[in-house]
Amino acid sequence: MERRSFVRGAGLAGVLAAAAAPAVHAQPAIRWRLTSSFPKSLDTLFGVNEVFAKLVNQLSGGKFQISIHAPGELVPAFGTVDALQNGTVEAANTAPYYYFGKDETFALGCAIPFGLNSRQMTAWMFEGNGMTLMREFYRQYNIIHFPMGNTGAQMGGWFRKEIKSLADFKGTKFRVGGFAGRVVERIGGVPQNIPGGEIYQALEKGTIDAAEWVGPHDDLKLGFVKVAPHYAYPGWWEGGPQLDLHINTKAWDALSAENKAIVEAASAYAHVDMQAKYDGKNAQGLRTLVGQGAKLFAFPKDLMDAAFKESMALYSEISAKNPNWRKVYADYSKFRKDANLWFRFTEARFDNYMQSANLPD
Repeated sequence: MERRSFVRGAGLAGVLAAAAAPAVHAQPAIRWRLTSSFPKSLDTLFGVNEVFAKLVNQLSGGKFQISIHAPGELVPAFGTVDALQNGTVEAANTAPYYYFGKDETFALGCAIPFGLNSRQMTAWMFEGNGMTLMREFYRQYNIIHFPMGNTGAQMGGWFRKEIKSLADFKGTKFRVGGFAGRVVERIGGVPQNIPGGEIYQALEKGTIDAAEWVGPHDDLKLGFVKVAPHYAYPGWWEGGPQLDLHINTKAWDALSAENKAIVEAASAYAHVDMQAKYDGKNAQGLRTLVGQGAKLFAFPKDLMDAAFKESMALYSEISAKNPNWRKVYADYSKFRKDANLWFRFTEARFDNYMQSANLPD
């Protein structure tokens, strides 16, 4: 159509209106549902989702809104992967190792016994090949992931009696998260995988003998010291467990480039925010727990040595039969070796000195 014909047909008012219209139409509002594997009572584990959703809302000018749901509101605590595959929800925040029963490779996206610490895990994801390899694996489940939280090294759990040797541990019914149960079983324990909101009741009733959760800040809220006062360290199965934001790939692909960038930025911020909170709050939490009667003890060396030996043997066995695991773990284990060589000369030496120094108040 010629320009003069257009002017005659539209009239002056129509032309002025067209000129005043914005070049890009406003995007429609986006509403997502995000389900968490963690109860609302855990302000940091559950709260990372609120931090994320708030920032997405702010960065999008209110056009991208995410509702947060606790376990049981939409799906069970351990039902997030199935819900994402089926499109029941658009997103979820979980500990990937909960799903090692589907494929052991899930655990490599979170934590494995004697694995990476939190800084090393973040480095493997963002600087190494971790992000690429895990995303390739998650595509089999219609999921794209973003690191969104890390608790740092965890405590070793709550026991009715102190464990002084590997022999003391044998036969212990121990609530332990995800993949670590495989190693606990191999050294004589009886692993139990129980959601966080059900642990206290199981301890109180004697259904289990011991339980690990996270660390002082969260453990204090759940009251474990009242029923199992012996508090072990370290959590050798969780040196740096990463929590993930999992997104249904169809929901992700439907986002504009701008909204994808918002999700990526908000999840990265929430990732750092979670560990900062744990590092800041766990010290006071530990003091409070000791004041309430917690009795600290270190896992004995023979238990640690047995667990390490069995962990390495287990990883070799899985590599021989699971190609997904073999591909990711080959890269993970090389990164772990190099990272620990570096930390040996810097972080570990510095930390050991500072923790033995007589620091002023």
